[in-house]
Parts: sequence; C-alpha cells; structure tokens
Amino acid sequence: MVLSLSVLLFAAQSLPALGNREGPQKIEATGRVRLVGNSPRSSLVITGKDREWHIDYREQEKFMELQHQTVTVMAEEFYHDMFFVNGFPAGRRYFLRNIVVVRVGD
Repeated sequence: MVLSLSVLLFAAQSLPALGNREGPQKIEATGRVRLVGNSPRSSLVITGKDREWHIDYREQEKFMELQHQTVTVMAEEFYHDMFFVNGFPAGRRYFLRNIVVVRVGD
C-alpha cells in the first residue's frame, strides 16, 4: 500500500489547479523557440530572458519550422498555477494563444 502510494505521488509530479486562471493579457514576447518534453507529451515553448511561455497546442504547427530561432510575437498570455499532489505550490506555467509572429531572427 505504501509503495503504491509512493509510486503514485512520484508519478504525478504536478497537477494544474482548476479554476485558478486569470484573464488573458495582451503582451509582446521575444525568445527562442524550443521543443520540450518527451513524446507523446512534447510541446513548443518560447524561452525569453525572464520567462518561458508554452505555445497553445492549436498553434504549435506554425512554430515547428521556427525551432531554434528567435521570434517576437504578439499574443494573449495566461497562466496556470501548478501544485504537487501534496498541495504544495509547484510554480506557475505561462501560456500564449492567438499568436501573431511579428519578427523572426535576432
């Protein structure tokens, strides 16, 4: 019983909090497009100087060919507060949607 509970807690590293979202905010973001995670849960992110934004899964196709390039985008930013299974905070994950690419390159 204890072993199975330990495995469950280890496997479920963090869970998004339900209903803990703030309304989206229009921003301009600059950073490098990167692929993170493991298949089948890999996703694209834009890594800036102070923040990392996960690209909405519905818009990832247009960024696939921009991997490893620096982009500037206009988008709606929103976030999810993450929590470990035991209830302790696990940080905040930022997302972008309705993305318009303004510039590609350094």
